[in-house]
Amino acid sequence: HVQLVESGGGSVQAGGSLRLSCTPSKVTSCTYDMAWYRQAPGKERELVSGIDTEGRTTYADSVKGRFAISREKDRNTVYLQMLSLKSEDTALYYCKLQGRADIYCQQSDIWGQGTQVTVS
Repeated sequence: HVQLVESGGGSVQAGGSLRLSCTPSKVTSCTYDMAWYRQAPGKERELVSGIDTEGRTTYADSVKGRFAISREKDRNTVYLQMLSLKSEDTALYYCKLQGRADIYCQQSDIWGQGTQVTVS
């Protein structure tokens, strides 16, 4: 049973930076698309950034130019570097492993437990 372990959240002042990390609890030879989501109080969970197995990235418009997602080559450890943080970035940030249906790397979606980011 694989879990995603997140770290790096915290409290910072506006304009500050944080780096989130997400590591699976078990190593596997399979690689998966990974993503970071966030959920602010009273709001729906939203996609912040994603990175596929080839390293191609996507970003929400609200974080483009400020956040950068990266991953370790051939692994499912991902990072989210967050710069120029704003109060509206305050949320619980979740890491997600996108499941696959192919027989050799079959895996359902996995969510991390979340790490709090607070910007004041």
